[in-house]
Amino acid sequence: MTGLAATLRDWLARGEPAVLVAISEARGSTPREEGARMLVGRSAALGTVGGGRLEWEAVERARRMLDGGPAVESLDMPLGPALGQCCGGHVTLRLERADIGTLASLEDAERAEAERRPTVLLFGAGHVGKAIAAALAPLPLAVRWIDERAHEFPAPVPPGVRRVVSANALDHVAAAPSGSGYLILTHSHALDFTIAAAVLGRGDAAYAGLIGSATKRRRFEREYLARGQDPAALERLTCPIGGALKGDKRPAVIAVLAAAEVLIAVTVPPPAPLGEVRWGQRPARESLAPTQPSPSGAGGGLTW
Repeated sequence: MTGLAATLRDWLARGEPAVLVAISEARGSTPREEGARMLVGRSAALGTVGGGRLEWEAVERARRMLDGGPAVESLDMPLGPALGQCCGGHVTLRLERADIGTLASLEDAERAEAERRPTVLLFGAGHVGKAIAAALAPLPLAVRWIDERAHEFPAPVPPGVRRVVSANALDHVAAAPSGSGYLILTHSHALDFTIAAAVLGRGDAAYAGLIGSATKRRRFEREYLARGQDPAALERLTCPIGGALKGDKRPAVIAVLAAAEVLIAVTVPPPAPLGEVRWGQRPARESLAPTQPSPSGAGGGLTW
């Protein structure tokens, strides 16, 4: 996810004036939250404070400021019939003609916001991985995209996504912050199973998503239980990911649905208690039926 500071830096360097518009207070029902910002220039605007008449008024006032108005202004905007909006809340906007000080403050704010973003680890840079990385990029998440195959990553990777070339997937699982989200879709089922088992073993994942099918899930469950792992941990596994639209397996569709799943999970604490079925999961009575270990103890030869 990228912010406005880079654009403001570029505009100031080119001598293009701008006004930073921010919601300083939001009460009741409003289209955006306190802290939402937009950047207004003479011929362009970036970001949004909620759209509609509210935003139109903000842009008009900002451009008047660029033509000689005050350097700082405050607008109280009741979102009712007088403004042609029916939200019913109240928004206070702060408009500031941008300078180097504005840029420094904006960079500090965006840096602090970035540090608060939930971490999501995306394992696998195949065709679905590429689609998911693109879907996650504009969201308020800290995305680490991990694959050992450097040649599989696009150039450039989506803005705001950190590319990690590494064959040590389990090291990244171990180092992830508590409450992280994990999307597991590598080129190898055995590696998928190894990573998924490690994620479930941590016990603190906000989201543990494994690409696949009902058949793949059942096989993972057999392997997991054959190794004496806690059956209750499987309640926290979402497999297949992005399964809300049954039968549509296009990468872009899976990506959008999976992005929604992980965003909801990592930004709405606390995680669901054991026994609650998450979107995309099967109930425990279906997924946790007792199974017998395979003669090899490795589920037909898979190592993980």
